[in-house]
Order: sequence, then C-alpha cells, then structure tokens
Amino acid sequence: MNRKKTNYVSWFLGAALLCGVLWVVTRYSLPSLLEWQSPFLSRCFFVLMVCFGLCLIRLLRGPTPADRAVAVDTLGILIVGFCAILSIPTGRDWYLDIAIAWALQSFIGALALAKYLEGRGFDE
Repeated sequence: MNRKKTNYVSWFLGAALLCGVLWVVTRYSLPSLLEWQSPFLSRCFFVLMVCFGLCLIRLLRGPTPADRAVAVDTLGILIVGFCAILSIPTGRDWYLDIAIAWALQSFIGALALAKYLEGRGFDE
C-alpha cells in the first residue's frame, strides 16, 4: 500500500512540475536563445529543451529496456521538431531534409530495437 501511495505522489509531483513549466513559458517572456527567433519560436524551442531533458532522465533512469527504447524514440521525434523549428526562421530547406532522414532512421532503429528486445532475429 505504501508503494502505491508513493507512486501517486510522484505522478502528482511530475504533473505539477510540467504544469508549472508550461505556465512559466506562457506567462513570461523568455530570453531568446538565438537572436533571429520570434517569441513564439523561442517558447517552442524552450518547451522542446525541457522535453529533451525529461527524455534524457527517462533514458538514464528507465527501469526496463522498453522504457529506454521509448525514450530514444521520443528523442528522435524531438530532434525532428528542432529541425522543423530551425527551418522556419532561417528559410533553409535542408533542415527539413535532415528531419525526414532522421525520422526514417529513428523508425527503422525502433523496429530493430523492438525485434532485439523480443529476442527474435532480424531475418524473421
């Protein structure tokens, strides 16, 4: 019973932390990380950085290999988001090319990792 109560407390604290970060991002102006960014893109970039940090924590502390695999897949999605955000203000198309290539690599890597975690060979 005590473990279940601790689990609810940790979920509540995590949800409160995420809500607090989102409230700060929407209420206060953040210092621009890059001088050409608009305030909206700066906030998007900041939210992606927070998500990146949370995924790294899950990658390091993940209790099972499946949790770590999901964290790696989520990091791939975040990198695609970073590329999309960088392509908007710069107007460079090659950021989107990198994003598409990264998404394909991430998908293939997730499939390979899932097969490995199941214990099946790649030719099955």
